[in-house]
Amino acid sequence: MHRIKMGGFKMGRFLETEKHRQAQLKATSSLFSNAARTDGYFKNKPWPFCLPLEKADENLFEEVRQPAIKYFAKEKIQWHQGRNGNPSNHLCDSQVCCVNFLFPFSNKPQALVELLRSLFPDVQEMLPIENSGQFISFEWIGLENYLGERKAGNGSRTRGANFTSADAAVMFKRTDGQKHFVLIEWKYTESYGGTPLQIAKSGTDRTKIYEHLFVRDDCPIDKKILPDFESLFFEPFYQFMRQQFLAHEMELNRELGADIVTLLHISPKHNTDFLKITSPKLKGLGKSAIEVWKNLVNTDRFISVSAEEMFGSSAVQKLQEMKAWREYVNERYSWIVGIH
Repeated sequence: MHRIKMGGFKMGRFLETEKHRQAQLKATSSLFSNAARTDGYFKNKPWPFCLPLEKADENLFEEVRQPAIKYFAKEKIQWHQGRNGNPSNHLCDSQVCCVNFLFPFSNKPQALVELLRSLFPDVQEMLPIENSGQFISFEWIGLENYLGERKAGNGSRTRGANFTSADAAVMFKRTDGQKHFVLIEWKYTESYGGTPLQIAKSGTDRTKIYEHLFVRDDCPIDKKILPDFESLFFEPFYQFMRQQFLAHEMELNRELGADIVTLLHISPKHNTDFLKITSPKLKGLGKSAIEVWKNLVNTDRFISVSAEEMFGSSAVQKLQEMKAWREYVNERYSWIVGIH
C-alpha cells in the first residue's frame, strides 16, 4: 500500500475517476455529515475529494470508526498522512479503503471464514494474531526485523511507516491441522511510472539492504528467469519483493506457530493502471505486473485476486451479519459490484 503520492507513483485514470466519484458522494450521500461536505485541505490545498481535517474520522465506516482508531492507537500504528490519531482525510486513501473493507470482519470469525474460503478451501477456523477476539491485524511487520531494515535511533520499529508492512494479516487453522498465515497487500487507486528506486534520495543503494536475502539458496524468487536483482527496484515489484521476503522469513521462523505463510494481493479489477509493467527488463516475463510476479515466485506462496471477485461474490453479499457493511461498501465503493 502507498500514500496518495510517493516515489514511483503517477496519476492514473482510475484515481481520477474515483476522485470525482468520491467528491460527488461526499456532497450528496448520507454516509457523510453536513459538516464534512466542505473542501478538505490536503498538502496545503483544498480539494472536494478530501474531508475537513476535523472530520477525517468520517472516512471510516461508522460501525468500525472508533474501534479502528482505538486499535491503531493501541498498537502504535501510523495512519498514512493522518493527523492527531485520525486516518487520512483523502477519500481515495488506500489504507482507509483496506480498513473499510476488512476491519468489519475482524471480530466476525465465521464471516471471515466464508470470505477466505474461495481462496483457501481448506480453511477450518480463524485464529487471533494479536488480541483475543480480533482476527485481522493491520500493518503487520513481523515479530522480528527479518529483513534487516534500519531501526530508529531508539531501536524501535514502526508499523505502517519506514518498514516493510503488510496492510493486513490473518491466520487460520486448516483442515489438515496446519496453521496458515496470510499477509495481505491491498491496492486501491495506485498506479506507477518507471521511476527506478534502487538508489534512495539519501544516496543509499537499496540492493545492499536486501541482498543477503536474495543471494541465499532458498530465495523465494526464481533467479533463473530474473534478469538481475536491480530489475526488481521499480514499483510495484520492489514492494512485492520485500513482502515476499517477509512472508518467506516468517515461515522459516514459524512465526506464531505458522506452518505456511502466503502473500495475498488484492486490488480492484477496475484499476487497470496498476497492471503496467514498470521495470524494462521484466516486460518479457508476463502481460501484467501481477502475472510477472506470479511467474517469479512459488504459486503456493503468492495469490492475487480482484476486490470485485472477493467481496462482490454472491456468498459474501448474502452474509446477514454483514448487511450494514455490505450496504456501506456498495455505496462508498460502488465498483465492487461491477465486473467479476
